[in-house]
Amino acid sequence: MSGTTTSGAERTAGVTRHRGGGANRWTVLIVLCVSLLFVALDTTILYVAVPAVTEDLRPGPVELLWVVDVYPLIAASLLILFGTLGDRVGRRRILLFGYGLFAIASAGAALAPNPQILIVARALLGVGGAMIMPATLSILRQVFPDRRERAVAIGVWSAVAAVGAAVGPVLGGFLVENFWWGSVFLINIPMMAVMLLVGRWLLPESRGERNGPWDVLGAVVAALGVLGLVFGVKRIGSGAPVLGWTTLLPILVGALLLALFVRRQRRREHPLIDMRLFARPAFGTSVGCIVLAMLALVGLQLIAVQYLQLVLGMSPLETGLRMLPLVFAAMAAGLTGSRMLTRLGPRVMVSAGFVLTAFAVLCLTTMGTHDHPWQLSAGFVLLGFGFQSTLFGAYESMLSEAPAEASGGAAAIGETSYQLGAGIGVALLGSVMNAVYAPGLHHVAGVPHRASRAAGHSLGEAYQVAGDLGAHARRALREAARASFVHGLHVTLVASAVLLLVGAAIALRLPRRAAEPSERADGDAAGPGHGSERATAASRPH
Repeated sequence: MSGTTTSGAERTAGVTRHRGGGANRWTVLIVLCVSLLFVALDTTILYVAVPAVTEDLRPGPVELLWVVDVYPLIAASLLILFGTLGDRVGRRRILLFGYGLFAIASAGAALAPNPQILIVARALLGVGGAMIMPATLSILRQVFPDRRERAVAIGVWSAVAAVGAAVGPVLGGFLVENFWWGSVFLINIPMMAVMLLVGRWLLPESRGERNGPWDVLGAVVAALGVLGLVFGVKRIGSGAPVLGWTTLLPILVGALLLALFVRRQRRREHPLIDMRLFARPAFGTSVGCIVLAMLALVGLQLIAVQYLQLVLGMSPLETGLRMLPLVFAAMAAGLTGSRMLTRLGPRVMVSAGFVLTAFAVLCLTTMGTHDHPWQLSAGFVLLGFGFQSTLFGAYESMLSEAPAEASGGAAAIGETSYQLGAGIGVALLGSVMNAVYAPGLHHVAGVPHRASRAAGHSLGEAYQVAGDLGAHARRALREAARASFVHGLHVTLVASAVLLLVGAAIALRLPRRAAEPSERADGDAAGPGHGSERATAASRPH
């Protein structure tokens, strides 16, 4: 009698047990977070290795751009495909495949003899990352049906994601300075091998209701749509003209394909993603907040790295260490997020996070051509805490609003929003920066007009151009370039703060209070995979 009841609850929840199914849900959380850590590391760890890769493999400018961008580009485009596929065939299965592919692709990237092989390996890393990222969040949604516990778990998850992305340059700088550029990929292999074994033993399998056929065509259309949109945005971020055919055409085609995807999903009886979710204020607003938060800050982060290295003259390792206050503040926000959410509610927490981040960004406008470490560190602390509070509240509200059986699709939407916001942010804030920076170098006393125009492309190029000039002109161009860059940084910071305040206003549509936690089924106390889906569904806010 008891066995029959338990089995029925498991089938209702879409969770199946296996040899290691008795693992405590907090142990499962550790496995998921370690998985996410290495995927997040790979988004930024290559930045400091680019000079070494350039020296060794001699890629052309276009090849170098693809080496850096192909990983996030492929990952972003495939998140919806693998997120919804995990709902259908099993999230644990997709996650384990992702571990294996990530390890194999890392080996190929580390040993790449030429830029072409490195680009292919980085693309495969993107495929593996797209398998891993939504699976970690959707499994987390399944094993933590209680909203209060899930809030704690999402806080840890989001803190790990922030740590991975922020620590990437520090770890990359250490590895490149002490070994060779391939070591930034080799570190993935032993960890992914361990995760494959541990995950196979400990992680529970879960899937959604398999009603009707999986929409293969819809998944492909969504992938191509996101690919076109993100590719066009990244082209703009790299300096390509907005109205050029290599930027405008991919964006238009991508937007058209995504519109067709939405239309197709609305008409299907069993869609990949239930578009009615976006009609719920908590879900649609949370997705918008994730996009705006990333849009306002990711491009700014890249500009800040350039400021620390090129204006203040820090090494890649010193730059990474200087940004550690931001990392620790983000960790603190993630770990205390559950308590803040309970006390403040989603509306106040996300709005306040946006406002605090905007205040921190405006405080950073006092930065100049001289180093003020304490002032910079204080700004980074406020920035990290406010930004992570915003992301935590938005992710938690979005995931709690989505049905558990569609958690893979919901997680994919959240991750796609994250990547899309990051891509648009780099393009938008990079364009603002360039528009303010370049005019300051049009007329520099003693510097030829052609050299001034070339220096107006970027601060790094200005330093290269200055190296070929005489002593007086070299000093004049370097000082003008640094001053113009700092001026551009200040304007970009103000633009970012405006976007963040817009996000704070949008977040006012979120619920005032988080929904009451769901009643836990008897079997759930034994471990993940026993909670009744009906109990979870009953607790979702409407």
